[in-house]
Amino acid sequence: MNEYITVFDTPYQKYLKGIDVKDTHKGYFSIDKKGHAVDSTVKRGSDFSDDISAYDLILKNKERLLSFAEPTRFIFSHSALREGWDNPNVFQICTLKHSDSTTGKRQEVGRGLRLCVNQDGFRMDEQSVGKSLVHKINKLTVIASESYKDFVTDLQKQIKTDLYDRPRKASVDYFTGKTVMVNGNAEKLNKQQATMVYQYLIKNDYVTMDGNDNITEQYHMDLENNHLAPLPEHLVAYAEGIHKLIQSVFNDKILDDMIDNGNETKIPDNDLNDNFYKKEFQTLWGYINHKYAYTVSFDSNELIKKAIDAIDAELYVSMLQYTTSISEQKDTLSADAIKSGDSFKGAKSDTTALKHLDTSQIKYDLIGKVAEATVLTRRTVAAILKGIRKDKFDMYKNNPEEFISKVTRLIKEQKATMIVDHISYDLLEGEYDSEIFTAEKHTTIDKAFKAEKHIQPYVFTDGNADKSVERKFAEDLDGAAEVCVYAKLPKGFSIPTPVGNYSPDWAIAFNEGTVKHIFFVAETKGTMETMQLRPIEKAKIMCARRLFNEISTDNVVYHDVDSYQSLLNIMNDPSLDKEVCK
Repeated sequence: MNEYITVFDTPYQKYLKGIDVKDTHKGYFSIDKKGHAVDSTVKRGSDFSDDISAYDLILKNKERLLSFAEPTRFIFSHSALREGWDNPNVFQICTLKHSDSTTGKRQEVGRGLRLCVNQDGFRMDEQSVGKSLVHKINKLTVIASESYKDFVTDLQKQIKTDLYDRPRKASVDYFTGKTVMVNGNAEKLNKQQATMVYQYLIKNDYVTMDGNDNITEQYHMDLENNHLAPLPEHLVAYAEGIHKLIQSVFNDKILDDMIDNGNETKIPDNDLNDNFYKKEFQTLWGYINHKYAYTVSFDSNELIKKAIDAIDAELYVSMLQYTTSISEQKDTLSADAIKSGDSFKGAKSDTTALKHLDTSQIKYDLIGKVAEATVLTRRTVAAILKGIRKDKFDMYKNNPEEFISKVTRLIKEQKATMIVDHISYDLLEGEYDSEIFTAEKHTTIDKAFKAEKHIQPYVFTDGNADKSVERKFAEDLDGAAEVCVYAKLPKGFSIPTPVGNYSPDWAIAFNEGTVKHIFFVAETKGTMETMQLRPIEKAKIMCARRLFNEISTDNVVYHDVDSYQSLLNIMNDPSLDKEVCK
């Protein structure tokens, strides 16, 4: 609080400083410390507010209490401000009494769980302030006793239970038969349209590939930045309804973001600073701030052959197993043993392979599942499965889910290795808004590096804050005399590729005359050996090289690096020009 008051001299800070301390708090007590009712018509001692005037202000004159003309900002209450007291602008609650009553806590917290209003009485909802600010403004802080820890945990569990009926998987079955509005008419999505929606999600990394079909953080970030990948042409008319269906899929992470621990060190606002507006960065940003669409074509027969060879060489699916454990209760028991879970003798276990073929009644659309996940036609997938060795195909019986997952991965990896030589990019209308740099929310400072040359005060890096490649790279950039200004590029800045959107890590502007190329877009990796990168990840990087070094502009060089020194080597070595970077 002191930092903000001394650093900033806003009209609101001037308003706060203009309030006399004795006028900034009022109190109303419906009972005294002995439990007796208080007669509000009797004026208390001179050291206290006139209780009847405080009563009228707090419980009756809400409009006055909310106005800037009223200096009261703190209210002290005993057994008064529970259910029935409606004030939308409660932002802090400090509980002075320890209580184990869940009902009492809910009544206390409920006083602050309302959308606040401004000085004109208008609700500060999403429509008024936007999605990015509505939760930042309407935030309740509870200074509470230890008993609130269990209360918060139980509250989250109950919220999750209440939301359990919401869909949790963005699968083909979920979209099939759902009604959406098209030009004012209600239409149901058929199975083919639902499959196209699911393939759209897979293609753009909007759904997890772990079998759970959860909506990824990438979708929510692109939604926040107004940068969602376009739907297939046949679904454009359904776009609004389809995205409403996607957004209605429950995301567990929402609960994690809903309640946080006030004792953790929070980071101040990480807004854009003067470095962002430097001529050097604005020039670099102007070069790379574009949106693109790609087209790619390749020989299906070549993909089929490579996929068959990869599956024959690498596929292994383990048989499902189950373990049975048998134990007996001890002859003598004690309360301590039961409490500690030590009331049984050591268990004897036996592990057996599950004969899935003989016992399972579940039917799988093998070709359909693989086709959906790889965004290939059923004919192409059928040709691949038909061509693999019999012993490999028989592994399907061992564990169908694992077979589908691993075959999908191997096909996608072969597909990824083929696309780079056949991809082309076209420039689209539209640019990224500068808000994408501040859209990402960070709750703690443990992974932040306080920088001097970055376009924001703090750089948030991946991995362990003091050991990661990104952290060391940021420190080296900040201390390098050659560097003028740099930016850690947000996830919202992305390049579309056939194997998912790709976001490069850094945009760097060097001081003119210090290196051969002034502007650089970098990807930091722990290794420079391409063989150690996953094929899909390698394909994304190769697509980015093709875009920046061949298509985008002659003024910006792109390369993946593992350190600042390797970046300097690329920037200064005359043999490593843009032709080599390609």
